[in-house]
Amino acid sequence: MSISLSAIAVVAPIALWLASSGYMLCAIVCVQRRARRAGPLGKPLAVTILKPLCGLESGLYENLRSFCTQNHAEYQIVFGLREAADPAQPLVRSLIAEFPENDISVVVDARVYGSNLKVSNLINMYAAAKHDLIVIADSDMRVGPDYLAAVVAAFADPAVGAVTCLYRGSAAGGLAARLGAMFINAWFVPSVLVALSFQKLRFCFGATMAVRRSVLEAIGGLTPLSDYLADDHMLGKLVSDTGLQVELCPYLVDNIVAESGLASLYRHELRWARTVRTVQPWGYALSFVTYAIPMSALAALGIEVLLGLHLLALAVLATGVGLRLALHVAVGRSLDLRLSRDIWLVPLRDILSFVVWGMSFFGRGIRWKDHAFAVHADGRIVAKGSLE
Repeated sequence: MSISLSAIAVVAPIALWLASSGYMLCAIVCVQRRARRAGPLGKPLAVTILKPLCGLESGLYENLRSFCTQNHAEYQIVFGLREAADPAQPLVRSLIAEFPENDISVVVDARVYGSNLKVSNLINMYAAAKHDLIVIADSDMRVGPDYLAAVVAAFADPAVGAVTCLYRGSAAGGLAARLGAMFINAWFVPSVLVALSFQKLRFCFGATMAVRRSVLEAIGGLTPLSDYLADDHMLGKLVSDTGLQVELCPYLVDNIVAESGLASLYRHELRWARTVRTVQPWGYALSFVTYAIPMSALAALGIEVLLGLHLLALAVLATGVGLRLALHVAVGRSLDLRLSRDIWLVPLRDILSFVVWGMSFFGRGIRWKDHAFAVHADGRIVAKGSLE
């Protein structure tokens, strides 16, 4: 017996809505169960922090300064610049003057080893690293004084080869920055926690990539990352491939989100989406179920148009909206964030995320800093030239 197209048109959206609702319930549980306890204390290992820099960004001085005030016995900070004229250079000099007792240095080196200029910067900085534990953190991250202690504690287990941290978004600006922070907090973080409830962690996040020097050298150093867009993901994969664990530290890093406008936010998130698409193609393709409001709207539309069941259509839509709002509230409690002022933006944010997801499949071009790249299916990037 054949199935009519009208039946498929009704059943398919409802199936998507049910899948989306199931995901939302799972995400709420995972967010509420997020571990906050510190790991076991190990030896106070000496640490080198590598901070690659490129230009100014909102709150940069405060971001960098937070790494200079760690409650840790011995650590070194190496800042890296590709040009002496980089506007971040005076900030680094100010930090060196403010913390003369700290072991802080700056490497200025324009040598390039691959398409990923950040990794080239890191390779140039690595020669200045003194210690056997290497921590790499992006410049838009801000931490508290117990950050290093928490990261180092995770290495108490000799089976751990790398440690990474989740991060929460903190908006530094207007509507676009608030929407960007919302995506990190209530879309990205829950998706990671759900994924890790079903599988082992095999990748890192740019918020923190901590690795033993011996492990890093065993995988060929930083050079194997030099042509990949998702260098953090690749580092975790290479460490995991050695048989060692990639550990998720319970410490939450603050990501300072600053966007000049909605166009900037869209370009940033499209790059991010295409990055995830290259490293996790099947998981990313199925991630439409995480957008509860568009999925419930499609299901409600099918019920309304094809069946004329107005109350059921409204109930389906209301369920999708309600679950998304419930996850927003759960995230605020779990991540210690005050998200109540942005709750009215939740439908807009969910629709925008769905649009970015859809557009990510149309092309492989991205913009990163002042350059255009094409992303290959294996995650490697090829520069297309500087943007005017």
